[in-house]
Amino acid sequence: MDPDLTEGGTASAPGAEAPSRVDQWQSRTEWPLAGAALLFLAAYALPIMEPGIPAWLGNVCTVVAGLVWVLFAVDYAVRVHLAERRREYVRKHLFDLAIIVLPLLRPLQLLRLVTLLTILNRAGSHQLRGRVVTYLAGGTILLVLCGGLAITDAERGHPEATIQSVGDGLWWAVVTMTTVGYGDAYPVTGTGRAIAVALMFGGIALLGVVTATFASWLVEKVSELTDEDQAATRKQVDALAAEVRALREELRSARSD
Repeated sequence: MDPDLTEGGTASAPGAEAPSRVDQWQSRTEWPLAGAALLFLAAYALPIMEPGIPAWLGNVCTVVAGLVWVLFAVDYAVRVHLAERRREYVRKHLFDLAIIVLPLLRPLQLLRLVTLLTILNRAGSHQLRGRVVTYLAGGTILLVLCGGLAITDAERGHPEATIQSVGDGLWWAVVTMTTVGYGDAYPVTGTGRAIAVALMFGGIALLGVVTATFASWLVEKVSELTDEDQAATRKQVDALAAEVRALREELRSARSD
């Protein structure tokens, strides 16, 4: 959740009431949580990228991933405790609760990385478009990386699987998210197909954000034109139309001759 929003969902503005205790807590913990999410990504990715790592190192990765989950759970519990209306806060932040509960299932553990997108959303810019662009870039990289890791973890070792390495998984994630779908790599397990569906929807959503951002930019550029600019543009269009008419007349004359 964006710390610029109060726990009730209203944006704080200059001269408005002081940030709530939840907002103050989030502003102090957002970067440590982002670091923890990156640490989790490393702990999650290492056993997948290097299946032959020593058993002790694999155990360390498992412990690190578990500690990160505990850290996120504590953060959520503290935010609920600090909220003035706790039941209302839980009801309005069910997605945050899902990030804590769902990653108990291994295929969904990468949901913890949503914390990174929250940081990117704030760090991008004070302007909406700047935030969207930064959020889009970070989201695209995370989707490809996490999709590639998750599909490799789900598919590797299956006798009919076409995705057996991280390279195969990343390639599959790119062609799936861009809806190209060459067909040379595809999931055969139930978990892998569920990951594919999620990645397809993510790719479509990112494409929609790109289109909306570009449309917003065009509308803003048009609105910035002064009356003189618009008048000059109309004159240029009229002059071009006159030239086209003159060319047509010349063509007709040439044909009649």
